[in-house]
Amino acid sequence: MAGVNGDRKGKKDDNGIGTAIDFMLSNAKLVLGVGGAAMLGIATLAVKRMYDRAMSAPTSPTKMQQTGKRSWEEPAWMGSSPRVLNHDMKSTVSRSLQSLPTSSHSFDPDYKRKGWAAVGGSRAAQSGLLRARMRLSLQEHLWAFYHNHVNIPVEEQALAKKAALDICAELRVFIHAKLPDMPLREMYLSGSLYDDLQVVTADHAQLMVPLILEKNLWSSVPGEDTIMNVPGFWLVRRENLEYFPRSSSHWDRCLVGGYLSPKSVLEVFDKLVAGSINWPAIGSVLDYIIHPVVPSETLTLEVQYETNRKLYVDFLPLLVMEDGTSLIAKPHRLAAERHENLWRQSFRVAETTRLRALDQEDGGCRCTCLKVAKAVCKLNAALNRLNSSQLTNAILLLSEQEGDWTQEVLADRFLQLLRTLVGHLEAGTLPCTFNPKVNLFCELTHQEVDELGYTLYCALSDPGGLLRTAVAPPAPLGESLN
Repeated sequence: MAGVNGDRKGKKDDNGIGTAIDFMLSNAKLVLGVGGAAMLGIATLAVKRMYDRAMSAPTSPTKMQQTGKRSWEEPAWMGSSPRVLNHDMKSTVSRSLQSLPTSSHSFDPDYKRKGWAAVGGSRAAQSGLLRARMRLSLQEHLWAFYHNHVNIPVEEQALAKKAALDICAELRVFIHAKLPDMPLREMYLSGSLYDDLQVVTADHAQLMVPLILEKNLWSSVPGEDTIMNVPGFWLVRRENLEYFPRSSSHWDRCLVGGYLSPKSVLEVFDKLVAGSINWPAIGSVLDYIIHPVVPSETLTLEVQYETNRKLYVDFLPLLVMEDGTSLIAKPHRLAAERHENLWRQSFRVAETTRLRALDQEDGGCRCTCLKVAKAVCKLNAALNRLNSSQLTNAILLLSEQEGDWTQEVLADRFLQLLRTLVGHLEAGTLPCTFNPKVNLFCELTHQEVDELGYTLYCALSDPGGLLRTAVAPPAPLGESLN
């Protein structure tokens, strides 16, 4: 009975502080507005969690356990960043998200002014609010950020494309002269620079190098059908070795354990591009400064084509299978030795095509929302791990739920995108629109998921602050977002 009474007392105490917190937050919304109340709510939830732990701590030292688990609501000064979210923590995050603003009007000074008027604010307070009305709304902040920091001038894009085209031409001539028997299709330039989805600076391009594989000698195996079980990555298996022995195909030299190894293919091109070409001489002719980037997860060239302008060109071997599946030689980010033979499936063309088609149907702001989100992630070090594919798929998934994407609701859709990303990070999975088996968060560590979730969760209460902190020099390569 004593134990039961103790439990009831604990619940009563917890209900008491919970009631007090709810009362404080409801009144805070009237005084501070929804945005201010959300920030207060984050801090209050952290204090409440500390209280809960103190109330639930066992009295016997021998029964004390350190779980080492925290939720995103806890500020950095409470300890190290969390690693894993348990069920209770996820429930707390979900309930907290429901109290955060979903409309851009929540951040409008008029919205706050009405709250003050309801409780009879003083003349000094009303005067301060009149001054606050002079500030830009979130909608205006987003468009100002887009025009000043996101959109790239046409002239700058043209210069970057010219530099990339010059590099592509030199590589094409050299490879055909050096290895005329190498079975390749025509190389071409690709990436966000050519889709008008690059942001901040025109600093990245992809040189696609399509390999030709004999139909009867090679077959593709999806990653989920292998012992590694990695959807979104594929194995390319050598077939009919009993009838067509090794050396029957030019790419047999890149076989590892009976599979075509993207790492070995990259090594072949690395010897050519980085080891054989005299880039200083070519650069002097083109009036560029060119050199390979070392180290790099792929083969990347750095091109300085103006005094203060640099372009990074990724050299990407590409396989296009009979069913249209596109595989690129870009390794799994967390790859161990057992992942070295995996080719990455690229959905970029399909993602971009669908995004543009949806915008054309309704004159929507999806591409604008994507570019703003990409710029925010590129300019905020804490968000650099979010890449273009993840952001694009989050918007495509959001488009299935929300039909209004007119230019006038950009702020609302941007806030919804942040909330959607927090929800997917909380769940630890972001399904690909074109293959739900693919988890686009599979290459993030637990710590990165926690840090991204916490940063975006805090940004929900002050999205304007997220834009202000984003006005900084971009990351050197920007490769994760292009």
